[in-house]
Amino acid sequence: MNDISIIPLHGKTPRIDPTAFIAPGCRIIGDVEIGPGASIWYNCVLRADVNFIRIGARSNVQDGTVIHCDSAEGGMNGSPTIIEDDALVGHMAMLHGCTVRSGALVGLGSIVMDGCVIEANAMLAAGAMLTPGKTIPTGQMWGGRPASFMRELNESWSIGNQMAVAHYVRNGAAHKSAVDSI
Repeated sequence: MNDISIIPLHGKTPRIDPTAFIAPGCRIIGDVEIGPGASIWYNCVLRADVNFIRIGARSNVQDGTVIHCDSAEGGMNGSPTIIEDDALVGHMAMLHGCTVRSGALVGLGSIVMDGCVIEANAMLAAGAMLTPGKTIPTGQMWGGRPASFMRELNESWSIGNQMAVAHYVRNGAAHKSAVDSI
């Protein structure tokens, strides 16, 4: 019993690399693409009904996260949600019409709003809210509600983040094997 919903919508069917792990309870809808070695953990919702969602190779979206995108209707430009390679998205995060660059980290319970960019190797701290149109530059950590600069990240943070990405790739493969054997 796998309890995953993969739902085509508006002529777009989610495209999921066969090496990706999609956990039971996930709902993946519309124009979604999930790359190799990526992991979408238990009870996540990825709803690409008004724009697209892309999840890069080896990135992970942890349990209970909701990802949507911003519509281009009503005279607005709209924004897809793009999570590039090797990014980490913590438990119960909410991402809407934003970009998370390679090696970036979105802390658990945080919110990333329309038009935001978290640059490569940058971090949004747990529980933070990045308000529309803000960019976190490479190598910085922002936190709070609304989020603002907290500190520079050092090389040891970057190495630890890379180790976390590798852990989630291995752990995702283990969970995929366990789920596939049910």
